Amino acid sequence: MVWGGISLEGRTNLHVLVNGTLTAIRYRDEILRPIVRPYAGAVGPGFLLVQDHPRPHVARVCRQFLDDEGIDAIDWPSRYPDLNPIEHAWDVMYWCIRRRQVAPQTVQELTDALIQVWEEIPQDTIHRLIRSMPRHCRECIQARGGHTHY
Repeated sequence: MVWGGISLEGRTNLHVLVNGTLTAIRYRDEILRPIVRPYAGAVGPGFLLVQDHPRPHVARVCRQFLDDEGIDAIDWPSRYPDLNPIEHAWDVMYWCIRRRQVAPQTVQELTDALIQVWEEIPQDTIHRLIRSMPRHCRECIQARGGHTHY
């Protein structure tokens, strides 16, 4: 499992979660505190955390941490299409890994490949993904939550 953050100005480092599943405590201690908090500070006023609805993201301990740090997060409905542009970045990474001449053979090789691909995604690509979201939202509304071409 990996975690990364994107914005119009840049991206966080890719965080690879090893040894077990993501819990709320791990999310707070491995992602929110060391990655999101400094990134939010670097972006400055107006930073808005967009995350979907898995339990660790919405757990009380994580919501409290974000409140204590003054980090605003979108309240994402639990039964709503995922309109987060990071999902499209994951698709870009998936296809970059799939197109490699030699597929990663070990967890370490996959980790190294993911980090390399993440760092090589042009910022222009991330910018386009984020800027496409109003159009994506309009299509989703027109489809009444049904299938879109995205």
